[in-house]
Amino acid sequence: MNIAMFTDAYFPRINGVAISVNTYAEMLSRLGHNVCIVCCNYEDATKENGFKKIYYEPLSENSNVKVLRIPSFKVFFSGEDRGARFEQWRNVKNEMDVFKPDIVHINSEFVVGYFGLTYAKHRRIPMVYTFHTLWEDYVEGYIHFMPTRPAKKISKELIRLYLKRADEIICPTQRIVDVVKQYKIDRATDILPTGIPEELCKIDPEKQKSFLKEFDSKYPGLRDKRILLYVGRVVKEKNIEFLFSVLEEVKKHVPDTVLMIVGGGPELENLQKKAQSLSCAGDVYFTDYQARESLAYYYSVADVFVFPSCTETQGLVTIESMLTGTPVVAIGEMGTVDVMQGDNGGFMVKNSLEEFSEKVISLLSDKKLLKEKKQQALKWGKKWLVSELTPKLVEFYRKAIEIKKNSK
Repeated sequence: MNIAMFTDAYFPRINGVAISVNTYAEMLSRLGHNVCIVCCNYEDATKENGFKKIYYEPLSENSNVKVLRIPSFKVFFSGEDRGARFEQWRNVKNEMDVFKPDIVHINSEFVVGYFGLTYAKHRRIPMVYTFHTLWEDYVEGYIHFMPTRPAKKISKELIRLYLKRADEIICPTQRIVDVVKQYKIDRATDILPTGIPEELCKIDPEKQKSFLKEFDSKYPGLRDKRILLYVGRVVKEKNIEFLFSVLEEVKKHVPDTVLMIVGGGPELENLQKKAQSLSCAGDVYFTDYQARESLAYYYSVADVFVFPSCTETQGLVTIESMLTGTPVVAIGEMGTVDVMQGDNGGFMVKNSLEEFSEKVISLLSDKKLLKEKKQQALKWGKKWLVSELTPKLVEFYRKAIEIKKNSK
């Protein structure tokens, strides 16, 4: 099967959509399918291939997957994102005519996503849409120049455009399925979370030795400390500042506790400044962006993974943490509810400083409980391995093809 995956966000941009597209493209290729990822070029105009050319690049050493980069521009409302240039539509169409996709899979709702929507319509190709992001919850943090109410209405109608055109809708969680119903969309809808590559969470003994040596050299203050770990983008909607208060509460009972924040983003500098005003300022560590392949080693040195986000579509970092045997304490909102489904692999709590801190303290103070939750985390996390989930995605593609065939 030839599969065209359209996404406005892709590497080097790191977010859940980019990771989902990359993960499934790799696994689909291992199953013998040909995949073309259509996305933005993130290079500057002055660099080679940067401004005018549409071009292909290989995805690692995998000959079954190629990446079609579209010239793009910086968007004023986000320092991390790009917008594809509209005049490239004809070039994209020509390249797709050569690739001849059997299915178009749209993973975002902006210019690149619209190219995919338009191409599927023009060529009457089955279209699958993954509803990754509930923009009604995020739009306030992006579109500062517009009042919240109209901004939310626009984001809702944008999502509805794709939902109404899709032959098959994929939702990462049940809560997103419920939103589709609220939008009054009558289309085939199935649940498929973003899978985790098994190799991403494997710990290589030799690499671990090297990592621990470098880690100890870089962070000597962490020797013999109890580490609370956050991994993810450093943005307002992740509610990271909440963890500062958690740390202060936990240290009253477990004084040798520290907080490590692994990740980068537009809120990093602001959080670093706020951390300096804490009574425990010296116990908060920031690493900035880290390579994804190194994250397993960060998870492995932590005692507890702490996740305060209340707007997460999935919260896959909680699963990544579990797959390395590190238990989780997370606020039970949005996608976290679907991922943890209760106290599986850790504790799912209310948006309460007291309850969150209490569960962290119990894990750090009770060795038997910590061991039990570590074992539970490893078992629970395996349900989200991409090798288990990709065959379901292929089934959904075939379902969309059949729906399209019957609708003609």
